[in-house]
Amino acid sequence: MDINNINVIVLAYLGDAIYEVYIRESLINKGINKVERLQEESVKYVSAKGQAKILDNLISTGILNEEESDIVKRGRNYKRSAHPKNTDIVTYKYATGFETLIGYLYLTNKDRLNEILNQIEV
Repeated sequence: MDINNINVIVLAYLGDAIYEVYIRESLINKGINKVERLQEESVKYVSAKGQAKILDNLISTGILNEEESDIVKRGRNYKRSAHPKNTDIVTYKYATGFETLIGYLYLTNKDRLNEILNQIEV
C-alpha cells in the first residue's frame, strides 16, 4: 500500500476512529465507569475544538517532525465545501489535520503514534 496515494480524508476517517478508541480507553483507565460521564469527558478531546487545541499544542511545542507537519497540512488544506454547524471552518480544518496525522501514523509508525498520543493529558 502506497500511503501517499491514500486520500487524506480516508486517513482522517481512520484517525478519528483510532483517536476516539484511545481517548475512551484512557478515560476508562482513569476509573470513569459510567457511560454518561465517559461521553461527557470524551467530547472534550474528540470534538473539533478539542482536537484543534491538541494539534496547536503539538505544533507549538515542536513535537511534530517535518514529515508529520506536512501530513497535518495536507489534511488541513483538503478542500471541503461543508463543515459541522457547531464549529468554525478553521477549527474544523485543524481537527481534520490532526485526524489525518493519527490515521497516517497508525498505518506507518505505531511507535511514533503512541509517542504523540502520550503527549495528550487525559
